[in-house]
Amino acid sequence: MANYLYLRGLKQVDHTVFGVADGQKNYFSPLNGRRQPYSSGQQVKRSVLDTLIESIDGEKRAPITFNYKLSGAKGKEKLEQKEPWNPCDPKYIDQLIGGWMRAQSGEGTIKRRSPLSISAMRPLHPSLANLEDDESGTFDRSDDPTNQIVNVWDAKGDEVSTQDVADFLRENKRNLPLRNWLKLGPRANGLFVFDIAIDLDRLFKVSTNTFDPEITADTLESLRSARWKEEGEFIIAPLDQQQKTIKALAHALINWRITSNQSRTFSPQGVLAIALSKNANSIVNALRADLKDDQSNGRMDADPRN
Repeated sequence: MANYLYLRGLKQVDHTVFGVADGQKNYFSPLNGRRQPYSSGQQVKRSVLDTLIESIDGEKRAPITFNYKLSGAKGKEKLEQKEPWNPCDPKYIDQLIGGWMRAQSGEGTIKRRSPLSISAMRPLHPSLANLEDDESGTFDRSDDPTNQIVNVWDAKGDEVSTQDVADFLRENKRNLPLRNWLKLGPRANGLFVFDIAIDLDRLFKVSTNTFDPEITADTLESLRSARWKEEGEFIIAPLDQQQKTIKALAHALINWRITSNQSRTFSPQGVLAIALSKNANSIVNALRADLKDDQSNGRMDADPRN
């Protein structure tokens, strides 16, 4: 029987942007006919792993190999980005918890599924979250004009002299504002939930099966030297690493927030409630939204329940 621990978290999000794809990521809800903001499971996973690493003194993310290829005739080479390689080494905690895959030319593919299965962060109910309208802003230095630099180029790309610029502005009754208008896009707010399933049997185990390998022979020898214990077709992390990881993972699962370069405008994204169970159905019922009895406005409004 599978040994899983299920977690559901409820977060409050205020006037922020997370998960940018041509503006705040969103989907259409047929329940209320509105766009709903969300954050992908991949971004949630990245945020959890970031918090996990930050929780352990001296711990760093596993080093990634970035590969590039030069192709084309000499003097006309083009630089092509290829697939990056994970080290596929569970001694790094973000690899142990996050999983890996590496498909290397001339070598077999090795992969390990993460012991965490993570959902998207989405509204608890469509009526309890909102995708605010597009917002405009300015980048403005008009309050200090003498300390700014203004360049004007002509159609040929040559810089126009200060006197010629002044003559043009006077003749055409124009000015050069020291501000840029910015289109900031829509922002998200409301109550959001995320779900995580933790495979407790696989959390600290790595398969040594040679027919569908998760690690290379060299990595296996390295793990043996690092006091990993072999049991059957698995090799298991030392107890001290397990204890250190469990403490940091518990902190990360509760305290993560989206801080990647796809997030802007600070919001604490505080956790309002957490549900834990060995039964997936229990966490769904523990944190949910129930439709209000009075639906006379036709908006399908709901109230949060726990």
